[in-house]
Amino acid sequence: MDIYLDIILFLAGFLIVTVAASRLSLYFLKVKLPIITGLLVIGIIVGPFVLKLIPSESLSRLNFINDISLSFIAFAAGAELYLAELKGRMKSIRWITFGQLFFTFILSSSAIYFVSDYIPFMSDLATHVKLVISLLIGTIFVARSPVSAIAIINEMRAKGPFTKTVIGVVVVKEFLVIILFTICSSIGNVLINNVEFDAKLVFILIGELSLSFFLGYILGKGINLLLSFRMSTTVKSILLIVLGYLVFVLAHQVHFFSQKYLSFDIYIEPLLICILGGFYIVNYSEFRREFSKIVEKVTPMIYIMFFTLTGASLSLDTFAQTFVIALFFFFLRLIVIGIGTFLGGILANDPSHTRRSSWMPYVTQAGISLGLVSIVSQKYPEWGVEFGTILITVIVLNLFVGPPLFKWAILKVGESHRKHDVMHEKRDKKVFIFGLEGQSLALARQLMNSDIWVKMATRDKEKASHEYQGIPVVHIKDFGLEEMKRIGADSADSFVLFYQDEESLEICELAYEQFGTRHLVVRLHDRKYMKRFQELGALIVEPASMLISLMDHLVRSPIATSIILGMDESQDTVDIEMQNADLHGLSLRDLKLPTDVIILATKRNENPIISTGYTRLRKGDVLTLVGSKESLEKVKLKFGQQSEADFRQLRGLKMKLLTKIKSPKGGDYI
Repeated sequence: MDIYLDIILFLAGFLIVTVAASRLSLYFLKVKLPIITGLLVIGIIVGPFVLKLIPSESLSRLNFINDISLSFIAFAAGAELYLAELKGRMKSIRWITFGQLFFTFILSSSAIYFVSDYIPFMSDLATHVKLVISLLIGTIFVARSPVSAIAIINEMRAKGPFTKTVIGVVVVKEFLVIILFTICSSIGNVLINNVEFDAKLVFILIGELSLSFFLGYILGKGINLLLSFRMSTTVKSILLIVLGYLVFVLAHQVHFFSQKYLSFDIYIEPLLICILGGFYIVNYSEFRREFSKIVEKVTPMIYIMFFTLTGASLSLDTFAQTFVIALFFFFLRLIVIGIGTFLGGILANDPSHTRRSSWMPYVTQAGISLGLVSIVSQKYPEWGVEFGTILITVIVLNLFVGPPLFKWAILKVGESHRKHDVMHEKRDKKVFIFGLEGQSLALARQLMNSDIWVKMATRDKEKASHEYQGIPVVHIKDFGLEEMKRIGADSADSFVLFYQDEESLEICELAYEQFGTRHLVVRLHDRKYMKRFQELGALIVEPASMLISLMDHLVRSPIATSIILGMDESQDTVDIEMQNADLHGLSLRDLKLPTDVIILATKRNENPIISTGYTRLRKGDVLTLVGSKESLEKVKLKFGQQSEADFRQLRGLKMKLLTKIKSPKGGDYI
């Protein structure tokens, strides 16, 4: 009874610590460090060597948290192994995976074995134990983090054969690493327990793997049954966590009963079972989306607990003694990964420029790697502490170095599609309107009345040759990069798009990736394109829904809405970018502004910030102001730049912009 009371008390204290860790770890993002690194550092600080909020005696009581976390990390890894997305690059995926598994594993294991006499915690161990440790380290060296890889790909908006190969190799290798770890762990059990080798051991190993695969299939069926029930996602998430933990309980019980009733030990690998269960659901179940949603929802909480507890388990006194060894392991891993990936690229006949940087995406390690380290540390307490401390240090170093290397590789092969960087670049206030029709002409006239430079572009050569009351119209042959540069669209501050959604999306992607156009305004026709436009930061005008929204605001907030729509001729709203270096660092409360001007909002580095009187201005900040036209002109001069092209100044359009009438002949909207 006292044991269970201790566990409850330790668990309550640990949960309080993890809540704090989840918040504090976010500050590491501000210094460009991964959240995982923050959780490990916080774990070290609250652990038994610093603040002692997690005492050393609690670590053994909280081992079940590791089991729960590892099961869910394996579920997440299995969920990434979606076969339908791996087609098309299977040759490169197959050979690079082979190169990393074979060459990286063999070279790293051999190197560590031959220098084991110079590694403090290995030097006095028996030869067969050194071999086991070398094999286990070699296995962990091969592992890579799918989660961090996907995060970098999303951040860089990376697309192309190189990116597809990388994500394919990462998810396939994660599955194969678990199998390799299972084999090496079984071999290690035989060698460390001094069991004589005979043919029976081979059959036992095959039997263990077969049993793990069978249980993985059964687990997949069980998860499928669980997801088929009508219940809340929260309840399903809790039951899935329990199911994952029961896999570890089953593995421990199978080992215990085999020791007690059989003449040999049976080890089934719970990580392999869980990854197979996740693999089954995403590939052979109708509940793939729901399973992925649950994994996505629960994984952050699991990571917080797992990495905080891992940091608390780190032995600082051992860390100081083994840091040099960890550095050696770190550089050794970089070298063997480079060799393995390069040879795999040769076998796959990948282009030479790709092969030279193909090793860079595989440096980062996280969940599965730390999970394997945790399993080994618990399984072999005689040398597990030193083993764990060294390998965790290597993984932390990989977390620092890996993401920048992956980003650089994506840039080098030219598969980055993130926004072109124009931060603080001074641009003329030019607006390009694509699509020649009634609404676009009305918009152009209204913007020109507000002293904004406007040019219209159309693919209709005949229409482009006509006069439109002083509005410049240019003919554009296509939406390619060179043609857009020819008409001067690359230097524009804003694009307004009246074309059909597919064409507008093509222009938006080009503007986002090549020009860094600050404002993209799109008239939407089909809501299925909305998310893709939003990912590019476009402002979307959907006439039907916006008409209802504006009428709603006119009822609830008539004064503010009237100002925004330009109904009040004496008031205006503008966005102004601060370019005056003399005002840099000045608090908003210290700005000398006309008395009828109010600051409504502030945006910095494309992100809105909650501004107060104590907010300090930075060059490049965009301020949204409301006031009289004369006063706003004074503020523009004070900030050293013309106002941003502001589409809230569409006075002449008012409701016209929101009312579309289809031509009876099926032509453009007018």
